[in-house]
Amino acid sequence: MRLAGRGDRAAATLLIERHTDKIYAGCFRMLGERASAEDAAQETFLRLWKNAHRWKPQGAKFETWLYRVAMNYCLDQLRKSGREINEDAAPERADPAPGPADNYFAGEQSFAIAAALATLPDRQRLAITLCHFQELSNIEAAAIMEVSVEAVESLLARARRTLRDRLAPMKPYLTGTMSDDAITNTS
Repeated sequence: MRLAGRGDRAAATLLIERHTDKIYAGCFRMLGERASAEDAAQETFLRLWKNAHRWKPQGAKFETWLYRVAMNYCLDQLRKSGREINEDAAPERADPAPGPADNYFAGEQSFAIAAALATLPDRQRLAITLCHFQELSNIEAAAIMEVSVEAVESLLARARRTLRDRLAPMKPYLTGTMSDDAITNTS
C-alpha cells in the first residue's frame, strides 16, 4: 500500500488483483445488480489509487479500510438513488458465464437468498454481507461500519430473524446453501 501511495502502478495493480473478487462480491450483495456492483468495485479501486498516500499503517488494517471505502460507496449509491426495495422485486440474475460472483451464486437457491437479502434495510444487509459472505469478524465489521460490536450484533440478529422468516417457505429447497442453521449461527 505504501508503494501504491507513492505512485507505483505495479503495487496498485497487485492490490487490485488480490481484492477484486471480494470487493465485487460485497458490492453485489449490497447493490443487487451486476453493473452497479462492477461500477462500485471500479470506483473503490479508483479511490484506492487516488487516496493510497493517505492510508496510515498504524490505523485500520488495509482490508478494513478498503471494505469501508467500498461499503460507504455502496451506501451512498443506495441513498442517492432513493431506491426503495420492493419486497416482490428480486435483484437481476447474474450472468451465467464464469465470473467473480460464481462462488456466491449457485442456481435458484442463491437467487432466492439474494432476493431476500435485497429486502433488508441497508445497514442490516451490510452487516450480513460483511460477517457472513465476506467472512469478517464482528469486530472487523464494526470497524468498517464505524459502529460498536454490539450494534453489529444487533443488526445481525434483526437481519437473521428477517431472513429466516422470509426464507422459511423455501427451507426444504435451501439445503446445502444458507439454511436456517447457517442464518441463525453466523457470527
